[in-house]
Amino acid sequence: MRRLATLLALAIAPAAVAQPVQYRSAGGVEYRALADTSRIVRAQGELSARPRSVDRLIELGIAQGDARRFQEAINTFTRGLALAPNDARLYRWRGHRYISVRLFDLAAEDLERATRLDGTMYDAWYHLGVARYLKGDFPAAVKAFTRALRMTPNASERAGTVDWLWMSLMRAGRTQDAAFLLASRPDSLPTTATYKRRLAVYRGELAPERALATSDTADVSIATLAYGVGNWYLVQGDTARARRWFGRAIASGGWPAFGFIAAEVELRRLDR
Repeated sequence: MRRLATLLALAIAPAAVAQPVQYRSAGGVEYRALADTSRIVRAQGELSARPRSVDRLIELGIAQGDARRFQEAINTFTRGLALAPNDARLYRWRGHRYISVRLFDLAAEDLERATRLDGTMYDAWYHLGVARYLKGDFPAAVKAFTRALRMTPNASERAGTVDWLWMSLMRAGRTQDAAFLLASRPDSLPTTATYKRRLAVYRGELAPERALATSDTADVSIATLAYGVGNWYLVQGDTARARRWFGRAIASGGWPAFGFIAAEVELRRLDR
């Protein structure tokens, strides 16, 4: 009887609802949002109490983004812009989320607008650099990351900015400037950021094959490290190893990571 009751309960239970697709790769792979979180529910409740509050809209959009609900986050920031069309924060966040769904031109437009409205916003310059890098405009990416480096808020962000600036310099053909950047060690403050290991690879302090440790299990961390190693091989002219590492970044499943996104872009470039 107990087994029959269990089977009946399973039969009438509602089917699990798949989370909405946020991005579909060129190969047809669908990447979905995570389930709603208590943080999203709380942010929605606070916004209901103050529906015209830009701060509450930003909080909701950030919570949605953290749950990989990027399309919803873009809509939320767009709602905010209808209320406050000159709020740099909204362009910064919407631009970031346009990167997440691979709309690089729209991302660059939003992030450039953010920097014009507030030239002191580190996040806007940093993400503008990422958008330009992904678009293949490496000289413009150098300019954005150079501005971002002057205003990094902590050691972790500084390491990430130095890393992207080095990559941009190398891809722009400014190898001497890239070497000087590493030698000057602007990332010398201690941090556990994964970018620190990528920088160690660039400096020859860590073998590329050792960049990923067995303790690295988070999908975003794996994608971040694997792309950095792949790019290092790419600028050395070793496209075969670069391809393998870019493939490893994608196999991580960490599809929101900039390393994952960049690996997709690099493989398309190599195929062309």
